[in-house]
Formats: sequence, structure tokens, C-alpha cells
Amino acid sequence: MENYTMEGRTYRYYGQEAPLYPFGYGLSYTTFRYRDLVLSPPALPICANLSVSVVLENTGQRDGEEVVQLYLRWEQSSVPVPRWQLVAFRRVAVPAGQETKLYFQVVAEQRAVWTQDWHLEPGTFTLFAGGQQPGQQTRVPSEVLSARFTVTGAARPLRGC
Repeated sequence: MENYTMEGRTYRYYGQEAPLYPFGYGLSYTTFRYRDLVLSPPALPICANLSVSVVLENTGQRDGEEVVQLYLRWEQSSVPVPRWQLVAFRRVAVPAGQETKLYFQVVAEQRAVWTQDWHLEPGTFTLFAGGQQPGQQTRVPSEVLSARFTVTGAARPLRGC
């Protein structure tokens, strides 16, 4: 085998074709609403971690559990990267009519790209938070929030942080 690229070989690299059962697929007996997605800081140095918070509200009549998922998208990269990459998830139980604020940390290693070694690159990124993958079609209403952040500084090997 001479071609080690993963393009076209795994769901992460399929162009516009969606997987049959994407991560987090399933139904619930209640409905959820996401709001107040906050990224801190909105501009961070190349080796820094990103703090994320989002509010999840159970808007239904029943108690329920939701798998909150965070995906990262590189807006421009020097090498091929997935359309988006799962960087965090958490199953959360929320009583009917209640809300909870969730906190996540996206570490620098999760932004690294492979170029003969793991490297961090500056640029613009989009973070998605919701109960499904970005752009996923579902029978039940679900939303995915998004926010952009920038990474500043010179590209460097991950081990140099």
C-alpha cells in the first residue's frame, strides 16, 4: 500500500456524503434547546487551550438525557483535515423544564495536524456545540450552535509547546 491518506476511507473524510448513523444518533422523549455558546478567549496563542461553555435546556415535558457534542472545524489548513472533528462529548441528565450550564476544555493537541509530525497552525477555527453533528438531518428538531475563534502565533511542532 502506497497511499496512506484517509480521504474517502472513513466517515470523517467523506465529502458531502453523510454516514447512515452518525455519532450521537438516536431519539429522545423530550426536546432540548442550546444557547449561550461562549468561547474563551476568542483569540488564543498557538499553544493555549480553549474554554467552552454552553447552556442546555430541557424544553420538554419529561426528564431526559442528551449527549452534548463539540466539533472542531479548521477553516484553512496546510494539509487535508476532516470536515469536522469530535473534540468532546458528555451525556447529561436534565429534568423537565430545567437547564444546566456545561463547561468543556479544548486542548491544543486537538487542533494539531499531521505533517510528518504533529504541528499546531495559526488560523480561524469554528467550534460547533449541539446534540448532533453539524448539518445532520434528523426527524426531531435539534440545533447546533457555532462560534469562531482564532489562533495566533507561528506554526510550531506540538512537542514545542
